Amino acid sequence: MTVTSQIVNLQEEYLALYNQNEAHLLNGAPDRMNELRQEAIGHFERLGIPSNKVEEYRYTNLQPFFKGTLSIGFSNEQLGVKLGDIFQCDVPELESYPVFLVNGWYSFQNVKDFGLPEGVIMGSIAEIGKKHPELLEKYYGTAANMDRDGLIAMNTAFAQDGLFLYVPKGVVVDKAIQIVNIMTGDVDRLAFQRNLVIMEENSQARIMVCEHTLSPNKYVINSVTEVIACENAVCDIYNVQNQHNLTTQVASTFIRQKAYSNVVTNNLTLHAGVARNNVVVTMEEEHCESHIYGLYLTDKNQHVDNFSFVDHAKPDCLSTELFKGVLDDRATGAFAGRVLVRKDAQRTNAYQTNKNLLLTEDAKINSKPQLEIYADDVKCSHGATVGQLDDAAMFYLRSRGVSEAEARILLMYAFAYEVIEKIRVEPLREQIRGLVEKRFRGELDKCDSCVVCGQLGNSLTCL
Repeated sequence: MTVTSQIVNLQEEYLALYNQNEAHLLNGAPDRMNELRQEAIGHFERLGIPSNKVEEYRYTNLQPFFKGTLSIGFSNEQLGVKLGDIFQCDVPELESYPVFLVNGWYSFQNVKDFGLPEGVIMGSIAEIGKKHPELLEKYYGTAANMDRDGLIAMNTAFAQDGLFLYVPKGVVVDKAIQIVNIMTGDVDRLAFQRNLVIMEENSQARIMVCEHTLSPNKYVINSVTEVIACENAVCDIYNVQNQHNLTTQVASTFIRQKAYSNVVTNNLTLHAGVARNNVVVTMEEEHCESHIYGLYLTDKNQHVDNFSFVDHAKPDCLSTELFKGVLDDRATGAFAGRVLVRKDAQRTNAYQTNKNLLLTEDAKINSKPQLEIYADDVKCSHGATVGQLDDAAMFYLRSRGVSEAEARILLMYAFAYEVIEKIRVEPLREQIRGLVEKRFRGELDKCDSCVVCGQLGNSLTCL
């Protein structure tokens, strides 16, 4: 079922939309998801969709993008095609377990015997939540704080499906899990997606998320991912955003870490209209490691906003943050990172850096790194830089016969490389290197390593 609504007064209209469709939202959903909906809609009524009057969204007013005639699918609308036959996200030499989500819904048309290690559970959160309610009861909604952010509350109220991944104690997932998120259809659409990743003690997994838009319509995406990393778990999450200029995506990742866990997140924004990436990490026990990276490449009128919050609640933990951006034309960007070191979090190491290249006088960036420290035995630093291509380096390359255009590309790539090299999956790292270089050459307006050719919806697509 798809409902289309003309959004005028955002808060009132979305509240009315929820009340009108509450039966559809509750129907067949896991009990735990439904238990939180009423509380969530109450928080949304209080908070609403943030404008730039909200401090944490001061550089990105999201309200205009949620206005207009947007369709919301309250049931899983199958495409009637096998996505695996028409869509291939080809990263050479990368062996992976591929799963597809379409407009926020898990695609059952592509279910097959993955050959996952024994005990690993992966699939639709709506379906698995009913088969394993004890896992949702224990973990769902425990990381994503919905009482401070209206968009998290909105997602909790409206989301019906997404990806569920459970890796049991001591299990190592041998291949990367590749999540292909596809937005498609012949209408402007608003989609909600909810993902839950549970990493038990001593487990390991690498997750690669590919974001794509396959139709030239307006898309607004509100997605929330919760990651629970138990003692000594290792989890990598790489999010590659490659969407057209009519796409607005708010991607929020909430991570809870137990003792000796090691988590890497890397948001790689290669192409997007408006992207807001939230990463919130809570170190609940001692000896956690969290590494947060981001690379954003923007041009034309694109806008990318990265927000991070790292809560050092316990002693002897390490966090590193490195975000880099290259902005061209009239593109705008923002970075706001907050590191909180609580009173008992002695011997904390926390490092936060944001660096930006502005290629034109019209490109703009706002950067706001923050440290809030209440412990006295810590090593913490933060900083931000904004500049242009180095004239001395440019002169050096030009004096050795390198053309101006090629010299610019070499310098931009050298700038971005520091984030790319943090990718711990070698085939993916090599692929991103190539895509970034093509982006700098102006050759990439979509992921050219992703082949789509077949019947999607009512139109034949071959990209």
